[in-house]
Amino acid sequence: MAQREFAGKTVFITGAASGIGYAQAHAFLEQGASVYALDSDQNGLEKLASVHTEHFRYSKGSVSNQADVTEAVSQAINTFGHIDILCNTAGVLDGFAKTLDTDEALWDRIMNTNVKGMFFVTNAILPHMLEKKSGVLVNMASIAGLVGGGGGAAYTASKHAVVGYTKQVDLDYCREGIRANAIAPGAIQTPMNAADFDGDGKIAEWVAEETPAGRWAQPEEVAKLTLYLAGAASDYIHGTIIPIDGGWTAK
Repeated sequence: MAQREFAGKTVFITGAASGIGYAQAHAFLEQGASVYALDSDQNGLEKLASVHTEHFRYSKGSVSNQADVTEAVSQAINTFGHIDILCNTAGVLDGFAKTLDTDEALWDRIMNTNVKGMFFVTNAILPHMLEKKSGVLVNMASIAGLVGGGGGAAYTASKHAVVGYTKQVDLDYCREGIRANAIAPGAIQTPMNAADFDGDGKIAEWVAEETPAGRWAQPEEVAKLTLYLAGAASDYIHGTIIPIDGGWTAK
């Protein structure tokens, strides 16, 4: 990958206030891109803004609220003129709840964020990409989108939906200059997984032992894969789901 490959590009990132989204935003900014973020966590967004003052802007809001999405995309276009890359990274967990332990409110919360939110953001940005016949989408799936055991009933269902949605979007628009792929992380040490490290950290230890690589990954490792999928070197990769899971799905 060429140094500062993304200079002059604009990246729209959801869930950028922490974890993988934060690492993605930082990585793209370091590569010379402009980044517009949408997240409900004001503090995390302000932290990013304090480090990257010139090429970073954000909106506080939820991907599951269509009005928030519409306003953020409009602000991104008005600020930077175009959106070249979309990282649909925002997501929430369900506490590994089995289906009989999942009520309607939990199901709707997971689906509204992980699936409908991705649908809202993609549909708001895709027309702008189609106008210039160019655009890259990097969606955040999960090993829970490939196998059971990566989440509860709602989360696993939502990430399987992300896998299917990614493939279909790419198939529908690849001849119009659009490229869509997804990343399927395994054990990534982020604030979302902080509970696994609480107390004696036995859950985190067990996850590391069950992972063939023997460790958790850091968000920056996922960000590096994102840069590759968003860059010119991966131009022939279409509708693909790439695990970054330390070998979890190879078992």
